[in-house]
Amino acid sequence: MSDVTIRSDRAPEPVGPYPHARRVGNLVFLSGMGPRERGTNAVPGVTRDADGNMIDYDIAIQTRSVLENIRVVLEDAGLGLDGIVDVLVFLTNIERDFAGFNRVYGEYFGGQGRPNPTRTTVQVGALPQGGDAPIAVELKVIALAD
Repeated sequence: MSDVTIRSDRAPEPVGPYPHARRVGNLVFLSGMGPRERGTNAVPGVTRDADGNMIDYDIAIQTRSVLENIRVVLEDAGLGLDGIVDVLVFLTNIERDFAGFNRVYGEYFGGQGRPNPTRTTVQVGALPQGGDAPIAVELKVIALAD
């Protein structure tokens, strides 16, 4: 069985000692992916006060950023979003953010002609920051490589 480590030059750098993904046989396991931007570690969708402190965030912008980060890792592994078979979603505020997250998620998955992976969504107390602001969403996905 093959075992290949996948690192993307287009996705945000991992915040710890792990790769973006790992392919074992025909399964590709992506490490948890947040909305950070490569190189700058900026977190999109953050609103700051005059002193630079985060006062709010836009879950739709963060969700889109996460999904685009996942897309580039999969592309660098020779796959696309249509290869995703399972998604684990972590939200820091499910009551506030679920509807906005779900709306953007629906743009990528579950519609006619789009992939429809299984999904689990959970609320967590916090997510690893690794950027210039706390993140509100992270996804962990498993994809199938034919």
